[in-house]
Amino acid sequence: MKHIIILGDGMADWPVESLGNKTLLQYANTPYMDLLAKNGRTGMLKTVQDGFHPGSEVANSSILGYDQEKVYEGRGPLEAASIGVELEPGDMAIRCNIICIEGDHIKNHSCGRLETEEGDILIKYLQQTLANDPEIVAKYGNIVHFYTGVQYRHLLVINGGSKYLKCTPPHDIPLKPWRPALIQPDTEAEKKAEERGEHTKLSATETAELLNTLIIKSQELLGKHPFNAQRIAEGKDPANSIWPWAGGYRPHMATLPETFPQIKKGAVITAVDLIRGIGHYAGLRCIDVEGATGLYDTNYEGKTAAAIEALKTDDFVYLHVEASDEAGHDGDLDLKLMTIENLDKRMVGPIYEEVKNWKEPVAIAVLPDHPTPVALRTHTNQPIPFLIYAPGLEADNVQTFDEEACKNGSYGTLEKDGFIRALMNVN
Repeated sequence: MKHIIILGDGMADWPVESLGNKTLLQYANTPYMDLLAKNGRTGMLKTVQDGFHPGSEVANSSILGYDQEKVYEGRGPLEAASIGVELEPGDMAIRCNIICIEGDHIKNHSCGRLETEEGDILIKYLQQTLANDPEIVAKYGNIVHFYTGVQYRHLLVINGGSKYLKCTPPHDIPLKPWRPALIQPDTEAEKKAEERGEHTKLSATETAELLNTLIIKSQELLGKHPFNAQRIAEGKDPANSIWPWAGGYRPHMATLPETFPQIKKGAVITAVDLIRGIGHYAGLRCIDVEGATGLYDTNYEGKTAAAIEALKTDDFVYLHVEASDEAGHDGDLDLKLMTIENLDKRMVGPIYEEVKNWKEPVAIAVLPDHPTPVALRTHTNQPIPFLIYAPGLEADNVQTFDEEACKNGSYGTLEKDGFIRALMNVN
């Protein structure tokens, strides 16, 4: 038995009044997801352990069975692994968005959708200028390093930095003041770490002061960059500030083949760095697909074809699609509905139709990682619906795939490694 997870990031939602108080999964036309739910088994999954922020790094690694109490190190190290940055002992890697600031407020977390080539221009500029700022070097040493990631998502590494910080993800505070959300030291967590024998070159207070200095200095530098003058002239949002968040050290994760002997070879397909990083540490090869954007215009057909091809040689495929999450962050109801229907029509359907008659059967799981309600425009930590379908698997009584129907599924509500073990036990 082969296994594939098809994940629509942020696909779950709340009831929407204009949709007759239905959720988007209830309202959308998703015949293939409903077919698999009707002929498979369903349930709910708690993807965010108590005490953790409902980020995609937490939710996706939880889906793969990782205990966050043991492995969580934030997004930074995952994205470092994705782009080939090998962290040394003492390195603190932190996600570094390029965002749009308008006055005293964060206008958006993605500065109006940068292309990777555009982000590369600004990150290289910040490495040349901000990383080598004389005041910063004199006070802290040459410890700041910027690395280009994907689109607006980039990486910042602080040699000897502390991870014990209180950071606010920029997508959690759209249209809100940015100064109250500047980074704060988590001195209580730092004290507990020191009691365990952990020590860093910079204290949490020093690391927070450095990062906040970088934020403020970046606004001055990026605000004057010709690239942003051109964007403003074209009526686009300027990419005029960095925003670091979700830092950590290199994680210690057992690979999926080490945990599940039935996975001898596996692959991850995604346009998002942090998912690539999770895949890297999970022992999965990453398959690049031309035109995979992480947005509504991603290359669905290319990713679908890559997943089918991978299933011919691999035992396990993790197919991740970011589009619904981005639409949720934008508060765009119609766009999010479209991304859900695209996932069904252009991925779930073609994959099911291709593999349903294979000699070696394929178990298909479909689920989001967390809700990203369009009304809230950020992640929440409610349990999400999931389905597992495989030829010969006894079906339960659920007829559709959505947040309400799956509450009645035969798996009940699972957490921690309950979902991945249920999937891998389908054979």
